[in-house]
Amino acid sequence: MILTVTLNPSVDISYPLDSLAINQVNRCTLTRKTAGGKGLNVTRVIHQMAVQVKATGLLGGALGTFIEEQLDTQQIDHHFAKIKGETRNCIAILHDGDQQTEILETGPTVSKTELARFEKVLIDDSKEASVVTLSGSLPNGAPPSYYVNLLKKLKDTSAKVILDTSGDNLKTVLEAAFKPYAIKPNLEELEELTNTKIQHDDSKLKDLLREPLFAGIPLIVVSLGKEGAFVKFKEHFYRVKIPKITVINPVGSGDSAVAGLAIALEKAADIEETLKTAMTLGMLNTMESQTGFVNKNNFETYFNQIILLKN
Repeated sequence: MILTVTLNPSVDISYPLDSLAINQVNRCTLTRKTAGGKGLNVTRVIHQMAVQVKATGLLGGALGTFIEEQLDTQQIDHHFAKIKGETRNCIAILHDGDQQTEILETGPTVSKTELARFEKVLIDDSKEASVVTLSGSLPNGAPPSYYVNLLKKLKDTSAKVILDTSGDNLKTVLEAAFKPYAIKPNLEELEELTNTKIQHDDSKLKDLLREPLFAGIPLIVVSLGKEGAFVKFKEHFYRVKIPKITVINPVGSGDSAVAGLAIALEKAADIEETLKTAMTLGMLNTMESQTGFVNKNNFETYFNQIILLKN
């Protein structure tokens, strides 16, 4: 079983408009509301691939209830810890061709008691999991080192942990003693983290990932968008090349790649299958209009087009 963690989930609201009129009334005839947050995107893709998954995290208020009800409708197993605050909304206005304007609420502030309640849920559910994914930002009230705390609590389980976060949250983990099994920064996040300009230079990436900051993490997947990925697995490096595809919606492709990593690790696949699975699901997500959705029927077609080169 794969356990996914979303500590700062949201109800993602999409407003498609032909044109966004500033300081005027904009009327939208088609609105989509989705259980959102990076971890829930991961959850949906795993579920769509018919792999056992359970979602956990923090939920509160009417919006938290909406998320649980949507997961129930989709027959996705879940066990969230409840908080007093209201789960946030995240609004995306799709307008004027391919432009996207976002309004992201910061979300509720959680208490130490609520975090402790969640930790008990996490430890109980992780006993049944072979893989745990930790995705996204931390809620207000959680210390910057909170992911380190969760990794420490998970160290006595047999689960492999995939961490997908960025900025100070990721840096804090990299500088701590307790490491995840895998991380998946994109190129921009890696450049920001290390204050280094890389620009798809494989030799620079290789040197960078050998630095002490990244020691102790067996699998590092650096997403390069349409250029595929650069990967360090233990002491070996790989370049993953993907075919050209028609992109409809790239949002959530990183989360879908994390779902692929989790699926492959859950079945103890070799590194080639693991990376190809991750890249395939990332591509399939970009080919759908909804975030965190893939067409399982297209999996084999694109999986077979991915090229893995040892670097």
